[in-house]
Amino acid sequence: MNHIVVNEPNKWRLETPGSAGWQRSPRPGAAKKYFMVSADCHANEPANLWAERIDAKYRDRLPRVITDKDGVKWRVSEGHRPDRLRIHEMEGEDDARNKAGADPKLRIADHDGDGIDVELFFPNKGLSMWATQDAEFAQAQCRVWNDWAWEQYSAHQDRVVIAGAIATADLEGSIAEVQRLAKLGFRCLTLPCKPVWGHHDIDHPNYNLPHFDRLWAAIQDVNLPITYHISTGRDPRASRGNGGAVINYVTHSLSPTIEPVANMCASGVLERFPKLRFATIEAGIGWIPWLLDAMDEAYRKHHFWVRPKLQGLPSDYFKAHGYASFQEDPAGLALCEKHGLSKSFMWANDYPHHEGTWPHSAEAIERTMGHLSDATRADILGLNAARFLNLEVPAKYRA
Repeated sequence: MNHIVVNEPNKWRLETPGSAGWQRSPRPGAAKKYFMVSADCHANEPANLWAERIDAKYRDRLPRVITDKDGVKWRVSEGHRPDRLRIHEMEGEDDARNKAGADPKLRIADHDGDGIDVELFFPNKGLSMWATQDAEFAQAQCRVWNDWAWEQYSAHQDRVVIAGAIATADLEGSIAEVQRLAKLGFRCLTLPCKPVWGHHDIDHPNYNLPHFDRLWAAIQDVNLPITYHISTGRDPRASRGNGGAVINYVTHSLSPTIEPVANMCASGVLERFPKLRFATIEAGIGWIPWLLDAMDEAYRKHHFWVRPKLQGLPSDYFKAHGYASFQEDPAGLALCEKHGLSKSFMWANDYPHHEGTWPHSAEAIERTMGHLSDATRADILGLNAARFLNLEVPAKYRA
């Protein structure tokens, strides 16, 4: 990290008001550093990982790059529209992010330089594993990810918490995989935002229905937290043309993460399975206060339609069971303490993605968290994630 060149478009990342007056610091090496957990980081899987490991009957259905008659390259994935592969020459730290994260030891060294004590580790190329309506094909891809991630990173569990991937449209396979991963020693699960990939279909089972009660029971039995990562329910590349990169990210990647939260909080699932805990990942936090108010308003004003009746309001279930991760979200942080959500939000550097804060996380934290109390900063930067993931906070931080 010391050799990364901060190129001109990234110099804004160095801007900071500092942390004068803070009781603790996000700076690596500080005498009184916060315990910091990045609640969203990504692998850099080998390009041939699934092609080499998956059952041969699925091999020709894996995501791939094809070249058309005009020499144009296209990315083709079963559940996505084909999109043109544009090769961008990157430089400085943009190029460094593209190449980082493949080697476990170098990855941990990058985290040391960014102040990260523990990371929650998600797929990268593997986020397309759920992009199919063939439930068994999705589950087969998830098993490839789970086996590879465990082989590569289980020796580093003090620093890396692997999110074991589950393809929930395959209910029986999901229950078996949850139990297998728990026996191996996994400490977290990641589920798609929708059980069945693609557009809304009322005939598809969703997480609010008793159809999934046996899965929730299995997850509760092994006491593993659930995560819902963005872009895992439907094609996020839905808009093309002018502004498409922004439109797709905000509208088709981030906002669909609302659905699993509403499903969990408004359906009675968390009354039947009171030990479950869940988190949205990389979707930000500014929308959480609005969503909780909107769900409560709907419950109160549409009470004559609501089934089943709940013992509390939907927002009560989120505050008792729910978490949400973000990178930089000034709006959400401005609302955090006012709405009683300081125990619900988890910061992440999203290493090594470009929308993350690595390798300038301290500056990002100082820019956005100066108005928070020290206790709230400590919760958001690491203690909430420790509770969510059932981590033991090292003695040097407890002291």
